[in-house]
Amino acid sequence: MIQAVILFCIGLVLLIKGGDWFVDGAVGVAHKYRLPEILIGATIVSIGTTIPEVMVSSIAAAAGQSQTAYGNAIGSCICNTALIAAVTIAAKSVQEIDAKAFRTPIIFFFIAAIFYSAVACITGEFSRLIGILLLAIFVIYMVITVRQALNNRVSVKVEEEEQEEKPMWKNILFLIGGAAIIAVGANLLVNNGQIIAKGLGVPESVIALTFIALGTSLPEFVTAITSLVKGHSSLSLGNIIGANLFNLVFVSGMAITINPFKVPSEKLIAGQNASLVVDIPVMFATMLLLTVPTLISKKLRRYQGIVLLLIYFTYVLFQFFF
Repeated sequence: MIQAVILFCIGLVLLIKGGDWFVDGAVGVAHKYRLPEILIGATIVSIGTTIPEVMVSSIAAAAGQSQTAYGNAIGSCICNTALIAAVTIAAKSVQEIDAKAFRTPIIFFFIAAIFYSAVACITGEFSRLIGILLLAIFVIYMVITVRQALNNRVSVKVEEEEQEEKPMWKNILFLIGGAAIIAVGANLLVNNGQIIAKGLGVPESVIALTFIALGTSLPEFVTAITSLVKGHSSLSLGNIIGANLFNLVFVSGMAITINPFKVPSEKLIAGQNASLVVDIPVMFATMLLLTVPTLISKKLRRYQGIVLLLIYFTYVLFQFFF
């Protein structure tokens, strides 16, 4: 058990470092070609910070661990919104947001979430066709986002201290090296997460919805905090929303296409599948609380962060004690 815990922690560290290198390399390539910041945040950064979830869920699905593949995607959405975004919002009283720039990812998220939830509730399983459809939504979103960004392309301003760019070979090395480290970390996380779950007698779905989801969401947390410190609240919010969308259409789409699975039902509430009556509703509730007031007022307010944090801690307590 001790060895499993140590390897699990090593896996988390590798995921964080690998994600950091991957994002640095991706952003370096984008800056090299002077792509606009919104394009970087909505596509490259969001994909980069979602790579850990992709690797963990894909490896878990291939190994037949449907609880981890399913729980990691849903749990990461909840963690991104109710913990990571909440912390950055609660840290600053009022943050101005360019709401118009994020209508597209918000609309796509709720379309994907409704489709994903409807399939889970009505059929109780995800077929390979559903996985392909989710990946198709991802491709459509990427095409639309890239076109919008390039149509509104502006010259990229580079700070004086950033004038000396890294050579392209370094950016490529960071991309490849980061992806490789993420793959190793994801393997350690999944394999040892299962050992720890069995040793503690905790259901696999609970581990996926909490520990693994939090671990794979750490790149989003680092990005969110960095963006907040540098005064880029829009970039931080965009990364969270983009990552949540990618969790549903890219992460889940890949896992389902690799190995279709049924909705985990090992935990019941009043005879009902806890995932359908608790996990999915919490995902919707937290995203609605984050996005609707923001679109209306074009501001992020501290009360949103505080309420989201309360929801998250209540949700975690529920997972472990009910």
